[in-house]
Parts: sequence; structure tokens; C-alpha cells
Amino acid sequence: MSLGTRLALAFALVAAVVAGTVGVLSYHSASERISGEIDRSLQAATTALAGGQTAVLGAPVAALPDGDGRGGGIDPGRTVGAEGPAVGQGGGRWDDPQQLTAQRVAADGTVTRVGGRDVALPVTGTDRALAAQARGGASAGTETRVGDQAYRVLTTAVGGAALQVGIDVDRSSRVLAGTAVEIAVAAVVVTLVAAVLGWLLARRITRRLVRLTALTEEVAASGLGERTAPVEGRDEVARLSASVNTMLRRLAEARDSQERLVQDAAHELRTPLTSLRTNASVLRRIDRLSPESRERLVADVDGETRELARLVEELVELALARRTDEPETGVDLLVVATAAAERTRRRTGRTITVDGAPSPVRGRVSGLERAVGNLLENAAKFDADPAHVVEVVVRRGTVSVADRGPGLHDGADGYETERIFDRFHRSDAARALPGSGLGLSIVRDVALAHDGTVFAGNRPGGGAAIGFSVGAGRLLPDSDHGHAGASPGPASLGGT
Repeated sequence: MSLGTRLALAFALVAAVVAGTVGVLSYHSASERISGEIDRSLQAATTALAGGQTAVLGAPVAALPDGDGRGGGIDPGRTVGAEGPAVGQGGGRWDDPQQLTAQRVAADGTVTRVGGRDVALPVTGTDRALAAQARGGASAGTETRVGDQAYRVLTTAVGGAALQVGIDVDRSSRVLAGTAVEIAVAAVVVTLVAAVLGWLLARRITRRLVRLTALTEEVAASGLGERTAPVEGRDEVARLSASVNTMLRRLAEARDSQERLVQDAAHELRTPLTSLRTNASVLRRIDRLSPESRERLVADVDGETRELARLVEELVELALARRTDEPETGVDLLVVATAAAERTRRRTGRTITVDGAPSPVRGRVSGLERAVGNLLENAAKFDADPAHVVEVVVRRGTVSVADRGPGLHDGADGYETERIFDRFHRSDAARALPGSGLGLSIVRDVALAHDGTVFAGNRPGGGAAIGFSVGAGRLLPDSDHGHAGASPGPASLGGT
């Protein structure tokens, strides 16, 4: 069953419950009101008969309430005359009268007809008990059937006897039955109308959900492509559509990035693999080679193998840098930089200084450690002079690593500064150095994963300053508020 159908049925069910409840209450109220009016009419007739006014039995009786909610009752001082329908004390008009009937019940149970419609009302034990009372005033009402007609009977003790006054209530019953039918029909109509309106409203509400579902099914069946969901309004469905569009865009970007990584990796792996394949063919004739040629061949195989291993290791690091399953926690960039500097110092023997203030951020610890470590490895590689100091500066979500190497030089294409973060990019000065050009690409991926950016530039006095920053929304309290400018340029962070 679709969501639209469920909503339509829910609307219909609520309307049916409300209409049924209102109908039952309305019917009960009408029934009580009519019964009260009939009882007041019977009481007025009994009072008139007790005073000897038997003519009241020939007067019309208002069985239903008039427009102001009061019963017409019986005016014991009036009878039907030539002037037309009589009007009771309450102002009700008796256009459709119901004739009364009355009889007297003696203490011994003898029944004497008083007048009115020629009907013998049944006498019960309660009626005889009232007739036997010495004092009058007590009364009891009941409904009974005489033949095929229903009567409302009021028995009142009048001192040594009881006076029974009855009225035909068939017409009132028919009115109530008609009212019940009308209420039931109205409830059914309201339920049907609510179902139709509910279906139309549900269709309007779920229309965007249906389109969104069709879009996701199409993506699941045939891939991402260039598909987007229309965003209409500002409600939850619109927010869902916007979130789906964001998800599809990021999936497309991840797919394109993955394809570029595979293509670049295949290109970079092809060179050492080709060299190894060539050397393997030469190894088949190793007995024919001179000792010098054998040494060169073994050295070449060893170098290519180490380069291939380094390339595979950096590819693994690049893949791990884009991991999103690592939980985000609070991490201090100054602590991360200090630990990375210590590791690089032990590995390379270089002098590395760390300057800055505590900078707690929300992020992934392993990714940030890998980014800072790659910046330090890059600086140590390009600044080969052991007398030079590699400087690390941490300021409010920003890490910068500065060296005194050759700096950044635009090559023939003039875009080295912009391209140093591209995968597998290696400048002319780096061709003779080990590495595959993935270190700074990993730094950029970590920065982007933390809503930040990367930057690079030359330092005054020589060398380069390269670094990254995290997004402002990831800064945690107690960051270095004294340097609220966030992303300082390489010149300001590198020192002189």
C-alpha cells in the first residue's frame, strides 16, 4: 500500500470517527430534548385534569420543541377554537397535534376512562402502588405499546387514586428515526468527501517523494549520471531533496576522483613496471653479462623495486587520507605538529622547531597527523642542507611548514605554485629526488575533508612555506583567539 493511500485512509478514518461521534451526540441530544418536551406536556395535562379541566384532552399537544428551545406544552386554560391552532405557554405552535388519552386507576386497581383517544393503557404494579398512596404528587413515567402504537405514559398519584395520561409517540419516534438516517448519511458523505480530499492532499504531499523515489531507483539501476532532484519549498521534503542532491554530487565527485586516481596510478606504475619487465628479460641472459653490467642491472632492479614500493605505499596513504569511517574527535593541532616534528626529527636528523599556541579542532587524528608529517617530509627533502632549520607554525586551525630550500619556481607552464598539490605532479627540481608526487596531494585531501584549504608560497630570504587550514566551523573553544585571522600567508608564517 502506497503512502498516499495510507494518508487518504487515515483522513477518511479520522473524518468517520469525528462525524460518527458528532452524530451520536446530536441524536442523543435531540432524543433527550424531545422526551423532555413530551414529559412536560404530560405533566401539564395531568395538572389540568387534576383540576377538573377535561377539555384539555381534546387540545393539540406540541410534541417537539419550538424555535427557542422550550416545549409548547399544554395551556390548561385554552381549548381548540375556531380561531385556529392553540398556542401553549411556551409559545410553541401545534400544527401537527398528537391526541392525549387519560384514565383513572383506583386503589383496588379498577380502571375508569377519563377521556381523549379511546385507548386502554396497561396498568403495572408501579401504577397500582401509586394509586394506593394516601398522599398525591408522586409520579412515574414509562413507554409502552398498545397494539401497533407506542405511547408515553405518565402515572401520577392524586390521593387514593392514580391518574394516567398517555400520548402517542409514534410520530416522534419516526422523527428520531429520520434524524438518525440523516445523521448516518451525513457521516457517510463526510467520510467519502474526507477520503477524496485526503487522497488529493496526500497525492500533492507525496508527489515530490514519488519523484525522489524514482530518482533514487534510477540512480541505483543505471548509475549516477547528471541527475538532480527538484527542490520545492522549505519543508522536510525540500530539505530531503537538497540532501539527496548534495549526496549525488559528492558521489559523482568521489567517482570522478577515484577514476582520476586510477588513471594517474596506472600511468605512474607503468614506468617502473616496464623497467622491471625489461630487466627481467635481461636477467635471462645474465650469464652473458660482464660483472659491471650485472652490478648495474641489480642496482637498477633494486632501485625500481624500491620506487615501486614507495609508490604503492603513498597510494595506500592517499586512499587512507580520504577515509570517512574514522570518528571525529577533538584534537589539538599543536600537539599533532609537535609529535610529527619529533618523528621526522628522528627519521631525518634535521632540526625542526614548532611555534604556536594550542589550537583544538574537531577532526580525524590520523588524517591530520599524516598531513603534517607529509609537509615535514617534503620540507626535509627539498631543503637538503642539515644546517637549515625547518620551522612549523600553528595558529588557530592553520599549520604552516617553512624551509630554506630552493623555493617554488614556475616552470615552462607557469603554474607550479597552483599545481604542487596535484596528484603525481613533480617539478623540474624534484625529478632527481625520490617520491611520486603524492605527498602534498594527501595534504590537500585531508584539508578538504576538514572543510579547509591549502596554501603555498615563497619565503622572504629564500625557501618555501606550505600548509593547510581547517574550516572555521571546526574550531573548538580555547583556540588561539589572539590570531583570529585564521589562514595567514606563507610569508607571515615562514618568518625571515
